[in-house]
Amino acid sequence: MRNLTFVVGTGRSGSTALSRVLGTHPDVLSLNELLASVGHEGFPEGELGGGEFWRLLATPNRVFDTMIRSGVPLPEFLYTRRPGRRFAADGAGIPALSLMVLPHLTDDPDGLFDALEGEVTTWPSRAAAGHYHALFDTLGARLGRTGAAVERSGYSTHWVPRLRAAFPRARFVHLFRDGPDCALSMSRHPGYRMIFLMREIRSRTGVKEFGDLTERDVRSLPPELSALLADRFDPALVRDRDLPLVGFGTLWSELVAQGAGHLRQVPAPLRTTLSYESLLDDPRQELARLAAFIGVDPLPEWLEAGSALLDDSRRGASLRLPPGELAALRECCTHGALALEGCT
Repeated sequence: MRNLTFVVGTGRSGSTALSRVLGTHPDVLSLNELLASVGHEGFPEGELGGGEFWRLLATPNRVFDTMIRSGVPLPEFLYTRRPGRRFAADGAGIPALSLMVLPHLTDDPDGLFDALEGEVTTWPSRAAAGHYHALFDTLGARLGRTGAAVERSGYSTHWVPRLRAAFPRARFVHLFRDGPDCALSMSRHPGYRMIFLMREIRSRTGVKEFGDLTERDVRSLPPELSALLADRFDPALVRDRDLPLVGFGTLWSELVAQGAGHLRQVPAPLRTTLSYESLLDDPRQELARLAAFIGVDPLPEWLEAGSALLDDSRRGASLRLPPGELAALRECCTHGALALEGCT
């Protein structure tokens, strides 16, 4: 694999569409939501053998399986849409790699999962980063996409320091969207509603990691929050709860400012920005610029096909809010907007 690029951002900023666009380029291995799937547990310190690395990829994501069992799956969960699938959240769980990564690459995610297991488990001991490089090379060779690997996960700005340490030669694209539009989209998405509620749990208990929660912490929470920590919960707790829109504006600002701050520490040749609105305004130019940055040719047929995959029907959705609500949302997004001005 010649180049490795990470597209990072808040999510709800056209990133899923961008993964689809990148997936149509014959030289690009488009890794959809790999970081979100494996979580920080997927990057342990020290060396690990191939079998240990495979367990990181095959272990189900507990939060995602719980959301599926509870009736609030994310639209990004590609595996659950496939008939005849082998794994289920109600059974042993869906392997992390299978939920969003493999179905984005192939129509036979179970077959590719088996093939990878047979190979990865034989690998020698090395650091996690070395295993991921080997995984990307293996996938690229199997799928004939050896030009570049591009990983894209939503809600990923906090990953930049860890990725920089693990992959010092990697490139970074900061993808962002108009703050009020992005915040409004977050407020309607079950994953971001869950993130909002989980952040409230951390705030109330003072823990950084949910593994640190004690029984006393859980008992201190209101029932509508503590119930979310069970293996199955009432979907109305996420889907129907009245959550403040301005809270999502604040979340957008925090994530954008965080991403801008982290990326300022990345050498200039290894980073760039991509505005969702600019991508919609001039998709061919922006996709050609992106191709040059990640190290593949801006093939004319790819530019045409990629442009056709972009949908601008949701742009400006926040403008339909009542004037007072829109003004309050814009105010909450001010900090993030200022942070963006310093990096674009």
